[in-house]
Amino acid sequence: MKYIISRHAQTEMERRNISKAVVESVLNAPGQVVSEKEGRKVYQSKIDFGSGKTFLLRVIVVDDIDPAVVITVYKTSKIEKYWR
Repeated sequence: MKYIISRHAQTEMERRNISKAVVESVLNAPGQVVSEKEGRKVYQSKIDFGSGKTFLLRVIVVDDIDPAVVITVYKTSKIEKYWR
């Protein structure tokens, strides 16, 4: 997928200590793709960031444009809430 990372997403990746490599791996091979409001999609995968605990990494993307735009990125422990 061709994409650009928005300034907001880049800031959030730095603040939340999420590497670009991890984001790329989710975009290239997501565990799930969930449609959200306003034409956005969530590319998400279950990932262990090295602590032994599994988190859900969610990458919010507008992918109906070329290149796609990563809006924001975050990890959550609430896997059951978001996994479909």
